[in-house]
Amino acid sequence: MAATTPYLTLHNGVRMPALGLGVYQSPPGETVHAVSSAIAAGYRLVDTAAAYGNERQVGEGVRRSGIDRDEMFVTTKLWIGDYGQDAALRAFDLSLHKLGLEYVDLYLLHWPVPGDFDATVAAWRSVGKLSAEGRIRAAGVCNHAPAHLRELIDRTGIVPAVNQVELHPHYNQRELRAANAALGIATQCWSPLGGVKVYWPADPDRVDSPLSSPAVVDLAARLGRTPAQVILRWHIQHGLSPIPKSVRESRIAENAAIFDFSLTEAEMATIDALDTGVRGGLDPERVDTAMFPQQVAE
Repeated sequence: MAATTPYLTLHNGVRMPALGLGVYQSPPGETVHAVSSAIAAGYRLVDTAAAYGNERQVGEGVRRSGIDRDEMFVTTKLWIGDYGQDAALRAFDLSLHKLGLEYVDLYLLHWPVPGDFDATVAAWRSVGKLSAEGRIRAAGVCNHAPAHLRELIDRTGIVPAVNQVELHPHYNQRELRAANAALGIATQCWSPLGGVKVYWPADPDRVDSPLSSPAVVDLAARLGRTPAQVILRWHIQHGLSPIPKSVRESRIAENAAIFDFSLTEAEMATIDALDTGVRGGLDPERVDTAMFPQQVAE
């Protein structure tokens, strides 16, 4: 996979692999093997977060792979409980220590906090300082709507390189993708296979998964691919950066095997038409430290 994986060039010139491994909800005891297996399969991007509780294991997986550090792209995120200028700097130091790295390739604000956007702005200024010091190669955000992006940029003058958001065929975020593109911001996709619709279903009696959509299943059968491969290929052809999560070695390899086929315009349009406009995860407008009072353990 490494030789054929496309790269996205961020607005500061940093090249980011388009496909990565996500480790949200990956148990620490399984994360080291998942990361090292992914690297062996050709992945060069791993996405973690302070709040996931597995930064140490991600760093260990990278080291065990034996790959040169400059071939890897490691992302982690600042938790909302550490927003604010000084708190953000301390939290970054802790993440870097847990990862066992000298720098982070991409550092993201985990959520906007609309009810205390001053703290979000202060944290973003600190992330900008880390970028200027060369301790991170690129700075970005997660789950930011266009209004959040505009305010963040207007108040700091710092344009995020990446906006990582929930995005899959049942919630394809056309307007947000367009807003990101207009600002030169790359769109990265968490829950790219729609897993959020499975583990957080709006109706437990009616799980709404893109993987089981008849259109996707039929297309996968015609192409001799799995539904997951078809959906990940859809992301790639839209110029997106999907970061599917798995701890299973076979599934990790399967998710990487998407660079030897392509979808036609009609097939892409068929998947585009599956959009419901309904998110599976949290509404960013509601997220605050009262909803998530937990602190990141040292």
